[in-house]
Amino acid sequence: MSYIRWTTIGGYANQIPTRRHVMDSKFEQKINSCEWLLNDGATGTNLFDIGLMSGDAPELWNEKYPEKITKLHKDTVEAGSDLFLTNSFGGNALRLKLHNCGNRAFDLSKMSAEIGRDVADAYGRTVFVAGSVGPTGEIMHPIGELSHEIAVEVFHEQAQGLKEGGVDLLWLETISDPEEFKAAAEAFSHIALPWVGTMSFDTAGRTMMGTSPAEMVKLISSIPNKPIAFGANCGTGAPDLLRTIQDFVKSSPSSILIAKGNAGIPKYVDGHILYDGTPELMAKYAVMACNSGAKIIGGCCGTKPKHLRSMRAALENHVKEPVPSLEQVKLEIGPFSSKIRKDIKDRKSKRRRHRV
Repeated sequence: MSYIRWTTIGGYANQIPTRRHVMDSKFEQKINSCEWLLNDGATGTNLFDIGLMSGDAPELWNEKYPEKITKLHKDTVEAGSDLFLTNSFGGNALRLKLHNCGNRAFDLSKMSAEIGRDVADAYGRTVFVAGSVGPTGEIMHPIGELSHEIAVEVFHEQAQGLKEGGVDLLWLETISDPEEFKAAAEAFSHIALPWVGTMSFDTAGRTMMGTSPAEMVKLISSIPNKPIAFGANCGTGAPDLLRTIQDFVKSSPSSILIAKGNAGIPKYVDGHILYDGTPELMAKYAVMACNSGAKIIGGCCGTKPKHLRSMRAALENHVKEPVPSLEQVKLEIGPFSSKIRKDIKDRKSKRRRHRV
C-alpha cells in the first residue's frame, strides 16, 4: 500500500501534472534586489525548550499545539527574520510512517504552511514563508533500497501540501545524497513555486555521502529544475560553514548563496544537548557570511531569537568588507572541526603512482 496521497507508486510520471511556467515571484524579486536577507534559527532546539521530547515528531505539534508553533514563528519574526521555515522538516511519508502517520504527510505539511502564513501575514512588513522539506530518512539506490521514482513521489506529496497551505517557496535542507537532491528537484518541477536547496557538509568538508561544495555546484548545473539559491546548513560549527560558503564562491561566484550555520558546537550537559555559540559569536558569523558571499543568512541548530536579534543588528550596521581569510575566521569565530578531506580521485591517483 502506498503512503502517497497524490500518486500511485510506480505511476507518478503519468499522474503528477507538469509545472506551469512561473513568473518571478515576490521572493525572487526581493532576493535579486537586496544585499542580504535574515533567515530564521533552529526549529528543534526551540521546540525542545518548550516541551518537545526526543523521538517525538515535531510535525504532529502543528495539529496538537498550533499555538506553540505560532509562537515559535512570531518570536522569530519579532527577532528580525525576513523569512522563516515551516515546522515540516520531517513531514514526508517515509519519516512520518515511523510515528504511524505516514498517510498524513500532505495534511500535516499543509497545516504547517497555514500556521506560518497566518503569522507572516499579520506583520506590517514583508515576511516570507519557506516550506521546509528535509531528507526522506532512507538511503537511495544503488546503496540503499529507496528508488528515485518513489523518492520523487514522497517529495511531491509534501511539496503539494506546503503549496496548498500558502508557502512562498520550497526549502530543501540538510541533504547529504546527490541522488536525493535530484529526486527533490524533479518533484518540485511539478509544483509552481520557486525553491532553494542546502546540503549539510559535516564530514571533513563533505556531506556524509562524500559530496564536496564544488560537486554540489556541478550537481545543480546538471539538473533541469535548478534552485534559485543554494548553500549549506547545519553540519558542524559556524567556522566550517563559512569555509564551505567560500568554496561555493570559488566554483560559482554569481550564485545566490545560503548560509545557515549552527550556533556553536553541541555539548551534552545534564542529559541535554546545548550549543555554546553566544549571540555575539553569531553576530560575527552573520557579517562574515555576508562578506564571504552569502545572501540568505540564518542559523541552524542551537540558534534562538536572542541570536537572531544580534545577527540582525550586526547585518544592519555592517559595511561590506573583503572576504575574510580562513585564519581570520579561525581567530574571530573559532577553530575548524577538521581539515578539508582531499578529493578521493586524487588520493586514488597517488596510490596508483606509488604502485608503479
